[in-house]
Amino acid sequence: MSDSPATDKGRQSDAGERRTGPVTFYRQVVAELRKVVYPTREQLVTYFFVVMSFVLVMIAIVSLLDLGLGKAVFAIFTGADDV
Repeated sequence: MSDSPATDKGRQSDAGERRTGPVTFYRQVVAELRKVVYPTREQLVTYFFVVMSFVLVMIAIVSLLDLGLGKAVFAIFTGADDV
């Protein structure tokens, strides 16, 4: 436990705050959504292909590592030479 004034000040400010009402909350949400910059169709298509390419490359890498390590572990623990 700390006796520092900063800790006490934080507690006082938290206790003094009021809750936001539903109407004010809704207005704030609408105001924030107006600030959002939505991508164009061209940007969206570009982002889609970039993400899909990355995911496919990662799938290939993980699959190859899984296959290689699986065969290595199988060969080590079974002593099979024809893996």
